[in-house]
Amino acid sequence: MADSSASVPLAQDDDQSTTASDKAADLWHTLVQWADLPHWQQDNQHIHGSYRKASYSYARSFQSILHWHNESINIWSHLVPATLSLPVGYSLYQVLQPRYEQASKADVIAMSCFFFGAAFCLGMSATYHAVSNHSPSVAKFWNQLDYAGIAILIAGSFVPSVYYGFWCDGPRQMISLLGLACTAVSVLPQFRTPAWRPYRALMFIGMGVSAVFPVLDGLRLFGLEQMQKQIGLFWLVLQGMLYILGAGLYAVSLMLE
Repeated sequence: MADSSASVPLAQDDDQSTTASDKAADLWHTLVQWADLPHWQQDNQHIHGSYRKASYSYARSFQSILHWHNESINIWSHLVPATLSLPVGYSLYQVLQPRYEQASKADVIAMSCFFFGAAFCLGMSATYHAVSNHSPSVAKFWNQLDYAGIAILIAGSFVPSVYYGFWCDGPRQMISLLGLACTAVSVLPQFRTPAWRPYRALMFIGMGVSAVFPVLDGLRLFGLEQMQKQIGLFWLVLQGMLYILGAGLYAVSLMLE
């Protein structure tokens, strides 16, 4: 009888411990308002709520991917295509390689630059949005890689067109230098601050517009029909317009603040 009665408090203690643990978990997953955030998490005052609390833990930040908050769309819209970019690129290679046996390693590398740039940009962005609530230093580090990824995506997407459109080194050097310059600027501490938002938009718009110069040179040298055959000019123009549209929408949102 004594042993039986003694076991009851232990069971109650276990229940209390479990309840406390559940409450702690619920407290962690509770979302907060913009005004309740520490200064380093306050970026856009127009997003009023559904913020994650500072985690100071990679594990907790990555666990939050499975919960709904105001970074969920940002995370999943980058994470899904990031995981698909390289497998899709490899699958495309498997399909096309038998059809174009004359293709060289340089051809493969040129096309790989596009898929690598896409995977890197999307992967860095997904990671940044997932861990942006970790701590000031971690958020800053991954934010820099997020912006650098955009520059690498734009440069990488121009490589195949420049490679197939020109055999001289001038346009390739221009794309390389622009990509390196934008990447270098992206990792500057000031670049990630709200005050630099207009400059971020202008830089990426400028990088997108830079593709116009090789295209105009190609039209002068080879004509419209040949450029369409060599580089798929219509698709290249559409790509550039989408880049500029994205940066333009970002710039407009700044003017509305």
